[in-house]
Formats: sequence, structure tokens, C-alpha cells
Amino acid sequence: MLSVILPARNEPYLQKTINSLLENATGEIEVIAVLDGYWPDPPIDDDKRVVLIHRSEARGMRAGINSAVAIARGEFLMKADAHCLFGPGFDEILSGDCKENQVMVPRRYALDVEKWQIEERKDNKYPIDYMYLDNTLHGVVWTEKNHDPALKDKLIDDVMSNQGSVWFMPKTLFHKLDLMDEEHWGTFWNEFQEVGIKAWLGGYEVKVNKKTWYAHWHKTEGRGYSLPSEQQKIGQAWTNKWMEFGKAWDKQIHPIEWLVKKFAPVPTWPEVK
Repeated sequence: MLSVILPARNEPYLQKTINSLLENATGEIEVIAVLDGYWPDPPIDDDKRVVLIHRSEARGMRAGINSAVAIARGEFLMKADAHCLFGPGFDEILSGDCKENQVMVPRRYALDVEKWQIEERKDNKYPIDYMYLDNTLHGVVWTEKNHDPALKDKLIDDVMSNQGSVWFMPKTLFHKLDLMDEEHWGTFWNEFQEVGIKAWLGGYEVKVNKKTWYAHWHKTEGRGYSLPSEQQKIGQAWTNKWMEFGKAWDKQIHPIEWLVKKFAPVPTWPEVK
């Protein structure tokens, strides 16, 4: 069984996202939507596969994810933003390929929310399979890898980082990685830095699965979560601690240089020997 977690605050496309999950799943699924300080209007449709957690006061994305994980019944967890469209059979494709030591992300497209379909674009930015961490530990689209014909047929591959709008893993791994850590990372921001860096430097793996996809709304207007500057400082300060071996997490077994060397050459980083 897959438990899909949707942290939501003032999300205009939450119902459409839920519908896409339910319509495109081919296995057993539950959707847990965390309504962070608001009630959708109109209300979310009744469905026995959908669980709503309502918080009268907003507490933030990490708290919302943790509250949903606490009641999740699935063997696997997938966190998704509440403004996404999903490919057919995404759940069984991911669960069939994801190993117990892996975080997995699907291929990503841009979403046209008005037409509720993959956005038609004239550039060649999408699909996005690969991202890297720059030397400030921010996730950046790895354009060269996304356009590398040698990687086209490699349907499951290592990925250094990702955006964080969708990630998938066994529930047991979520707990091994001590996710989501509000104290050190703040309420929202650097989400996949926490997921991906902990996974790689803790001895686990992060994979992109190109057999399935999702489309994500990239516009800024109408989005629910925002981050006060003081929260950004908290999250960034803790992210920076990964630059010093053994400083950020007691389960860390590799230094950041190990990760850079694994994916070298990585843009913005000096060559690691």
C-alpha cells in the first residue's frame, strides 16, 4: 500500500491533485491531505481513500508531513505538492522499483493548471531528470545531464539532488533518515536538501525513475507556503553544517566531498581528488 502525503495551505488545486492520484493509481492507495490552517472551499470530495488532517492554526510543511506519516498505513510513502498531475500507474511503477535503501523521484514536467495537462513549451527544459547541488548546497537543474543522449535509455539512475515537489521511499527509510527535522531545518525550505543529503551521506541512495512522471505547477502566484526570513536563516545555517564532516547529523558516514566526488565533475565545485 502507498500512502501519499499532501501538505496544503490555501491550495486552489488540491482537489484536482487528489483526483489525479486516485485516477492514476493502479494499486492500493491512501491520500492524506494536511489542511494547514484553512478549509478548502468548496470542500474536498468524500472518498474512503482520502484522509484529511485539519490544523486550526498553520504549523508549517514539515510538521504537516510528520503528522501524516504518524497515521500512514502504507508500506511506502510519497510526499507530493498539492498542485501536481501524475502519470498512469505511478504508484506500482515506483513501489516495484524502489529498494529498501532508496529514495526515488519520478521524471518531472511543468504543469499547465488551466488545461490541467503537461505544459506545452517551446524550450527544451523539460523533462527534468537530473539536478545537482551547487557549492552553496542549493539544488540546480543539471541541463547537460538532462540532454545527454548517453543517459536517455538509463531508466533508473543516480541523482545528486531534486526539487522536493515529489519524493517516494519506504516508510522505514523515512524514520531511518529522521525526517522531517523542524528544529534544525525550520518549518519549510531546503526540503530535498534534508532528504537527499541525509540519504547519500547516511549510506543510502537517491534515484530518478524515468518510467513514470509527474507535472508540477511552477508559478508563484496563489501558492500557500511561504517562508519568513528568519526561517530561511535557520534552514540555511543547518544546511551549511554539511560542509563540515560529522557536524550535521549523528548518522552521517560520508563527508560532502564524497558526494561531490561521486558525481564529479559537478558545476560550481572544484575538482575533488
